[in-house]
Amino acid sequence: MAIITKITTQQKNQDRLNVFIDYGKGEEFAFSIDSDILIKFQLKKGMELDDFSTMEIQYQDDIRKAYNLAINYLARRMRSEKEISDYLNQKEVDEPVINEVLHKLTAQRYINDGEYALAYVRTQVNTTDKGPNLIKLELKEKGISEVIRLQALEEFPLELQIEKASKVTEKFFQKGSKESLKIQKQKLEQLLQRKGFSFEVIHIALNETEVDKEDDEEMEAIRYQGEKAQRKFSQLTGFEYQQKMKQTLYRKGFSMELIERFLADKEENS
Repeated sequence: MAIITKITTQQKNQDRLNVFIDYGKGEEFAFSIDSDILIKFQLKKGMELDDFSTMEIQYQDDIRKAYNLAINYLARRMRSEKEISDYLNQKEVDEPVINEVLHKLTAQRYINDGEYALAYVRTQVNTTDKGPNLIKLELKEKGISEVIRLQALEEFPLELQIEKASKVTEKFFQKGSKESLKIQKQKLEQLLQRKGFSFEVIHIALNETEVDKEDDEEMEAIRYQGEKAQRKFSQLTGFEYQQKMKQTLYRKGFSMELIERFLADKEENS
């Protein structure tokens, strides 16, 4: 039977204690423990420990260390259960210990995926221009269940989604562009999709936002794109030149009417 011969406080960490034991061959360092574990097991000098007790003490100390890591990680901001689990895994904490820590944190309401998801959605809605599909994907990556994700996203109603998408649309068109209105709308739709908005919301936002381009702006855009195409096809003439120019500009989103007008102007001024 092993006997505790000495318990000392660590110099660098006053909450950690070193336990020395005599296994029958003289005193030697056995293990270190948290002060809470010392109190829990009422460890003291002269106390006898069998192998099972020693293993249980060390197991409980592992749980305490992992719990402290999790608490410090939580101190920065709210975390999902999966985030805590992943963090402890990175710290090479054993799975049974992680499960014990998660159980304890849940019982103490330090982690709650439902509350976390609600807070996450509200934060994203208030501070970003993300749509619900992107937020939902991010919650999934954080280990939030489908049911909880859908419940949390009720905080992001359709009218608010439209408002957000409309603001993105207005900002997009304020930048100005040398591209056709058709191409700009296609790029805007792609942007809104990447941000996580549905086709329904995108369609409404585009219809509700004034995005019509003035004739002179569209003409300026086709001149810009047309001159680029002209340099590309400068070696061509006649019908082949006309066809290549029309095909290129049509693919750039310009109407045939505007293309014909541009080519006529170019021919007139050449």
